[in-house]
Amino acid sequence: MNEGGEGEGESEGIGRPAPRPLTHLAQAGRRAEWTSMPGQPGGIVNPPVWRASTILYDDVAHLKAASGRDPHERLFYGRKGTPTAWSLADALTSMEPGAKGTMLFPSGVAAIACSLMAVLKPGDQLLMVDAAYDPTRGFCERMLKPLGIETIYYDPTIGADIATLFTDRTKAIFLESPGSLTFEVQDIPAITALARARGIVTLMDNTWATPLYFQALAKGVDISIVACTKYIVGHSDVMIGSATATPELWPALRSSAYLFGQMTSPDDAWLAARGLRTLGVRLAQHQAGALQVAQWLADRPEVARVLHPALPGCPGHDIWLRDFSGSTGLFTFILNGGDDKARAALIDGLAHFGIGYSWGGFESLALPVDPARYRSATRWEAEGPAIRLHIGLEDPADLIADLDAGLARFRASA
Repeated sequence: MNEGGEGEGESEGIGRPAPRPLTHLAQAGRRAEWTSMPGQPGGIVNPPVWRASTILYDDVAHLKAASGRDPHERLFYGRKGTPTAWSLADALTSMEPGAKGTMLFPSGVAAIACSLMAVLKPGDQLLMVDAAYDPTRGFCERMLKPLGIETIYYDPTIGADIATLFTDRTKAIFLESPGSLTFEVQDIPAITALARARGIVTLMDNTWATPLYFQALAKGVDISIVACTKYIVGHSDVMIGSATATPELWPALRSSAYLFGQMTSPDDAWLAARGLRTLGVRLAQHQAGALQVAQWLADRPEVARVLHPALPGCPGHDIWLRDFSGSTGLFTFILNGGDDKARAALIDGLAHFGIGYSWGGFESLALPVDPARYRSATRWEAEGPAIRLHIGLEDPADLIADLDAGLARFRASA
């Protein structure tokens, strides 16, 4: 868990400009103290896997001295981390200009839950975007509500009108942009400016874009949360989450994580750091493949709408153009009529798409989704069933041919 990383655009030294994003991904988190041995020249490329529970001290005096100091980024006890986790956190912190530090968690949901608990107390009110990830809603209803914390859901396209929802009890606003089922893009700068003027904390699920394509703290967000399970890891084999905070919110976030005993294993942190090195080239390929498939689907008569922020006509497209530097592989399309049986016929016969939850790995996925089940402030209406696609690293021509055959099955079953 890192503290005090540098952000993109800051000077790396006198006369030395900060590296560009791809260079930064290759170099971040590789401090000399984590990649070399004291007194030995040179070093290794990747920080090693440090596994530890007990940390040994030379004597009682050193034990007492360690107990009286801040244990952050110091070997103290395994739950407080080792250089393997600190290296990953350092890299993630440095991707968010203005950040003070990053805490790591065993999943994205854990990062969301612990971040909310860091800023809310009984009697507070939380404004939650209506397009939020279902487990986020579940935490609000089944954990925050019994604690006396009220959740008010709001339209994801509300923009500056969110100020009409503020009360004296409003302490936090949770954003997810774009929404992971319906892909509305929120006006983050407008919302965060209003929140900051009222002393309201803003938290954002930034998993879809990652800090590479959307620097949340630079847009006014206080805590940026990423399910690193997805694009950071990139290989569908690790569960891990992160929360990156401003200097003002960092102490509360770190304290919350420590008190809840949150941590991630060094092996998972090492794999996530390994995935981070190729994030730039992978996201570029996900972006290109997804746009090719989305544009093809948009021209099909069997498809009523494609919900992809980079396509004109998608809710929030203009905001996406203004605020984001890229798009990724996840989007939804709405079938033109049909029913669940016809949708299942399309999905079940796909050869190059897996059927399963999550996304962000190298493999493509197709998932039936029903957004109306997860709405309370807004009403979801569609021309037919919805399918969420994650476009992996396969050849888009193969994926399009697969979907073409799937749409033929849909027509035959509709």
